[in-house]
Parts: sequence; structure tokens; C-alpha cells
Amino acid sequence: MADWIGIGRRARRCYGFDEVALVPGNVTINPNEVDTTFQIGKLKFSVPILAAAMDGVVDVKFAVAMGKLGGIAVLNLDGIQTRYDNPSEVLDQIAQATPDEATKLVQSVYLTPVKEKLIEKRISEIKKHKVPAIVSCIPQNADRFHKIAQKAGCDIFIVQSTVATVHHVSTEYKILDLEKFCKGSKIPIILGNCVTYDMALELMEIGADGLLVGIGPGAACTTRGVLGIGVPQITTTVDTAAARDYFLKRKGKYVSIITDGGMRIGGEICKAFAAGADAVMVGSAFAKAEEAPGHGYHWGMATSHANLPRGTRIKVGTSGTLKEILMGPAKVDDGSQNLLGALKTSMGSLGARNINAMQDVEIILAGSFQTEGKVFQVGQRVGMGK
Repeated sequence: MADWIGIGRRARRCYGFDEVALVPGNVTINPNEVDTTFQIGKLKFSVPILAAAMDGVVDVKFAVAMGKLGGIAVLNLDGIQTRYDNPSEVLDQIAQATPDEATKLVQSVYLTPVKEKLIEKRISEIKKHKVPAIVSCIPQNADRFHKIAQKAGCDIFIVQSTVATVHHVSTEYKILDLEKFCKGSKIPIILGNCVTYDMALELMEIGADGLLVGIGPGAACTTRGVLGIGVPQITTTVDTAAARDYFLKRKGKYVSIITDGGMRIGGEICKAFAAGADAVMVGSAFAKAEEAPGHGYHWGMATSHANLPRGTRIKVGTSGTLKEILMGPAKVDDGSQNLLGALKTSMGSLGARNINAMQDVEIILAGSFQTEGKVFQVGQRVGMGK
């Protein structure tokens, strides 16, 4: 399982999306007849592709549009939407900044404190359209924001940090008691982010209803470069899904695994489900939507950190409507649109009638999978050669 990397030290080989492929079985299914439903607590969703809680991706308008399509868009309670009465003005400034100005500007606009009245207002604005309201914040704000969000009618609450642990040590600030927090909530709680079997199991033990898995793979995230931490997403998903299955056998509770980040195109999303995911969370793919508030720009959640930014603003452009990106029809040839259609077609081709069956398909190591036979696409920078 592990190779020697020097005297007395071994390292485990881990795998990302580009290194594996999915193998068809003996049965194929009409893609229109596969079931992509997933569940958090008692809530069921027909679209297992979540829009990440990033300010360049999700605002009230985007959350409503996503909800009407059957999916989830997570609103960042630590972000611009709850700091400014008119967030569009600030988002315009970020979009218009030069690359040299962008990080400093993002840091400065996040210095304005969160207004608690705006938490209630944004959730109410989403709920009045009769779609679920799902929100996220960092652990330091979770107790305070959760009370407001729950009262306002929030459906799912996410507590998200770079690395989630049950045992956090600090003498500088009050530590969130995650077990007490989860057990005291009247709505489902998703915790993140983690990458290992042991940590996933601990978070399940204290009452999580879902887990975000993945550290640093996102297009706008620089955590892996700044801190050197993370595990490639295929291995992360396989390991945490194994914890889910063990926990289900032992406790009888199913805790959904949500692979968070590192997926740009349909094939990568399909591989995440094959590795064991119940749902996936993506940011940059949805940042390209006409409805996204970032105007074709996207930045990591930790870009605003005052001392050590772990994200950057990137230009992703605008490629189509949210419906086109999520459900098609695709207008581009690189797999970045009709993501749900890609998942359904892959499931049908693999003979997977539902998400649970998709989690059991054969995966092989295939280092040349992305480039084999694609010399003309690469040379002409089209399709898989982009």
C-alpha cells in the first residue's frame, strides 16, 4: 500500500480524477430512466450537483434559480451578501479590478462586518420563492448564525473550514462544540472539509448529516500551494465513503458524502460518484453561468484571509445559462455543460440505475485516459484538448 520515500519513511499512493477511468458492465440503461436522487436528513433532491458557497457563484437570484431546477446552491453567510445591503456594487468592483489589485481588494471588502439582519433577509428572499435555503459559515460564527438562520426558515446548515476536526485546540477564541451543535440543531447539518477515513468517521459519530470532502482541489483555491496539504479527490472520496458504509452498518444512519471541488467537466463528476460520492459540490463550473453574480470571475473562500490568503480571483468567463450548464443543451464541446445529462448518460452506459449502483462500478487506473488518441484535439485545442 505504501512506497519508501526515504530512510524510515513510507508514503501512500493516492489518485485524482485524471488517473482513473470507469469500466462499462454487462447492462446498459436508458439515461432518462436512471435515478440521480440524493438525500440529506429527510430532504431529497433530484439534482446531486451543488453550487459552492462562493460569492462569485451564489447570491439569492442564483440560489432561487438552482432550487427551481431541483438542485442546491449554498449561500455564504460570511460573504458579501450578508455584509452589504447592495452587494452587486461590491461584486462589480471585484470583477473590474486588475489581477494585481484583486486580492488586496477582496481582503478589504471582507473587513466590513456581517450584518445579522441581512442573514435573515437573504434566507427570507430565497424562501419566498418556495425553494430550499441552504447556507454556510465558518465554525467561529456557527452558533450565532445558526440561530438566526434556523429561525428564518433555513433548510440545511453547513459548517465549513479548511480542515474540519472534532478536536480543535485554541486559547485565543471560543471553540465550537461540534457535537453539541449538531445534536442541538432542528435542521440537517453538513460538516466539512475532511479527507480521511478516521476524520470522516469522527464527524459522523458526533451527528453530521452530510460531509464535504476535499481540501484544496478547487480552481480558485491555493491551499495546496500555500499550505502543502490535501489528498487527491478519488482517494479522498473512496476513503470517506468507506467510513460512511461502516458507520451505516454500525449505527444504521446514512451520512451523505459530498465531494467538494476539483471537478470542471462531466467526466470528473461521474468519476466522483463512482468513487463513492452521494453528491458533488462545484464552483468554477457554475461561476460561468449568466446568473452567477461574479460576472465571469471566481475566487476562493479563503482569498480574503487578512494574513495568509489561500485563494485567488480567476477569470472563468461566461459560457451559458445555469440551465444549459446543469441540464443542457450543451453549446460547447469540452464537457463543461449539461453536467446532469453527462452523469445520467454515464450511469446509463455503466448500467447504474441509481447513485448507489454508480458507487459500485469498476474503476481502473488509466494514466493515458485523457490523452489516448486525442492528438488532433490537443493540437487544435478543441474538445478534450482545451
